[in-house]
Amino acid sequence: MGKGRIWTSEEKAKIVVQGLKGRVVSEICNEYQIHQTQYYKWREQFLENLPKVFETKAQSKKEASLERENQKLKTMVGEMAMELKKTIGKVSAAAFVGYRRIRPSGFTDYSAA
Repeated sequence: MGKGRIWTSEEKAKIVVQGLKGRVVSEICNEYQIHQTQYYKWREQFLENLPKVFETKAQSKKEASLERENQKLKTMVGEMAMELKKTIGKVSAAAFVGYRRIRPSGFTDYSAA
């Protein structure tokens, strides 16, 4: 059994606004074949996100600035990861001298026994 219809954001907003304008919720739910619980969840989301409509461009600029900074940091982390891989590769290669592996002091090789 499927989960039912997938509603777009625009459709959800249209349905919620009808209820906010005073239309009876049960009528709305019957018309769109949704449960009242679903309507009230959508209404709650709608009302929680309503203040975002009035955000200023300054906030958007701040978000854009943070996004650019975030991208720079991701690039730096990527570059550092690549450098670390190169360094580990060099260290691993240096650990084999004349086809014999350098072993830590106190290491006992039981594989030869």
